[in-house]
Amino acid sequence: MGMTDPLADMLTRIRNANMAKLEMADIPSSKLKLRVAQILKQEGYLKDYQLIEDRRQGILRVYLKYGPEGREFIEGIKMISKSGQRVYVKKEQIPEVLGGLGIAIISTSKGIMTDSEARKFNLGGELLCTVW
Repeated sequence: MGMTDPLADMLTRIRNANMAKLEMADIPSSKLKLRVAQILKQEGYLKDYQLIEDRRQGILRVYLKYGPEGREFIEGIKMISKSGQRVYVKKEQIPEVLGGLGIAIISTSKGIMTDSEARKFNLGGELLCTVW
């Protein structure tokens, strides 16, 4: 049986590894997951990520980031748009996560980007997830 929502699986693996205070998490790779990992690193939620080639789709290894006293940088990560119910927002309806302290990741016609980038380019799209 195949996976119904690969992005939800990625976020769950990151959330579980974060709660277990693991250094890294391995995730089956895809272009979507790679772009989400790029955004999470760019916004300071991940230490790094690495694409490991194998004979199949590849493995995306994400390195989690912790602060002083082992405090997680990712306090919460939540899937918004699900395979059974997609959530689309217009450019005026893009939410601010925790008053701007978190980010929303949006799939737009110009690619996958953060909420602030989507506002800058005046784009709406599918609201994939929020991270804080």
